[in-house]
Amino acid sequence: MKRKVCYITGTRADFGLMRSTLTALQDSQALELSIVVTGMHLSDKYGKTADDIKAAGLPVNAVVDVDFASATGAEMARNLGKMVSGFVDAFLDIKPDLVMVLGDRGEMLAGALSAVHLNIPVVHIHGGERSGTIDESIRHAISKLSHFHFVSTSESRDRLVRMGEQAANVYLTGAPGLDGIEALAVRSREELLRTTGLDPTRPVALMVYHPVVQETENAGAGTAGIIDTLLTGGLQLVALKPNSDAGSDQIRAALEEHSGHDDVRIVTHFPRELFVSWMAAADLMIGNSSAGIIEAASFGTPVINIGSRQNLRERNANVTDVAVDTAAIEKAVQKALGHGRYERLNLYGDGHSVDRIARLIETLPLDPSVMMKSNAY
Repeated sequence: MKRKVCYITGTRADFGLMRSTLTALQDSQALELSIVVTGMHLSDKYGKTADDIKAAGLPVNAVVDVDFASATGAEMARNLGKMVSGFVDAFLDIKPDLVMVLGDRGEMLAGALSAVHLNIPVVHIHGGERSGTIDESIRHAISKLSHFHFVSTSESRDRLVRMGEQAANVYLTGAPGLDGIEALAVRSREELLRTTGLDPTRPVALMVYHPVVQETENAGAGTAGIIDTLLTGGLQLVALKPNSDAGSDQIRAALEEHSGHDDVRIVTHFPRELFVSWMAAADLMIGNSSAGIIEAASFGTPVINIGSRQNLRERNANVTDVAVDTAAIEKAVQKALGHGRYERLNLYGDGHSVDRIARLIETLPLDPSVMMKSNAY
């Protein structure tokens, strides 16, 4: 009998990172894959990216709706409750042997909480990392609810063990989003800029800037300051709209205010191949996305990481950290343009994570003792 593994996906970001892994799990003769879709995937406002899952030939076994009336902390909290109820119904129907979640978003917390109450073991990917905002609290909460951990770095593994997780259940797999990433960058720089109506002979920045829930009052002004600094410095800009977290409406408004500028292109969503191609082609990446911290190093792309959202994550050599301050951002932009590309070294993985994860999912021991979890210290 095949082992049934269920993955929860709520955003374009987590699905993009996991697509290769999910395909490998689907292709496994020992596994039956199911996917529960929720969050931003279901909203036209965020690109209706559930269609990307179907286009990849992967199953959508259940859909859990949430509300997007306003991007506030209150709405985020209310949606947690809605997702818990929806995930319970989905799991009762699917009857998975394992539930798999990634990262630090509320969808994954709700999924883990639902699974443990149904006596279903949870696998957590990208646990043990730090970021210093509410994301860190949610990430560690998911880890404490989880039974197996697939981590991206040795530091992350050590941190989980110090948090009381059983060392035997913490596996160093590397970041699955790095597998095959260079081969995904199929569009050339010239093609990307010309098809977007930008000038290939001038520098271009890729911007991905999300709100920090504890700093929502500064989200709009921070966004405007970044864009104005780039334009004053003579750069062209391709900016992705933010996630649905509290403060995102202010960021979206600031982006729209600049959308009429000849050197600015605002994008709701890039398919994975297109996003990765832009990351490889851009002269610099700017904002506060984990893609800049984890993935961009595989292309040597200079990254300017702004503010506190990724505050304590491990850095590759291509990352420069600055405050939300125009003078500091201007200085970092000039440094990035002057330096050019970095050596393609990435501490988050060697590009062979998917095989490790698939083997583990096939063979993890799932005897009843797994659910009797306690701290190791």
